Amino acid sequence: MTGDRRPEEVAVVVRRPGAGGDEYLVVLRSPEKLGYWHLVAGGIEWAEEPEAAARRELLEETRLDAMPVPLAGPLSYDLSGDPESVRERFPAGTERILVWTFVVAAPRGWEPELDEEHVDHRWLDADGAVALLHYPEPREAVRMAAA
Repeated sequence: MTGDRRPEEVAVVVRRPGAGGDEYLVVLRSPEKLGYWHLVAGGIEWAEEPEAAARRELLEETRLDAMPVPLAGPLSYDLSGDPESVRERFPAGTERILVWTFVVAAPRGWEPELDEEHVDHRWLDADGAVALLHYPEPREAVRMAAA
């Protein structure tokens, strides 16, 4: 079975001021969502612009209503390394997924209200976030936001 999900995603780096400098939000996906540390992220609907998808995912996953700013052109990853349960969401023949990256500033002291897809969160400095994130594309997004 093949799906019809658009082969593009967004990843949003959420940054806030902390006592020792900027802190970056990482969220733990639930076991049903493969249980790894990630950024705020999700798919882009077929008729949706990446900026709108980033804002929607930010609101859905954290309840922060803000307009993310693009970081750079899209990153991409090879879909072949993902489990079949992930690959089958995309049209047959999809080999790479584009990841549009964004950054948003959260207020000092702000805490996310996580949705049901996430079970925990942490605020870390850039190096700590990069070390905890599971995939290379979110790690690169944090590096770009911290530069």
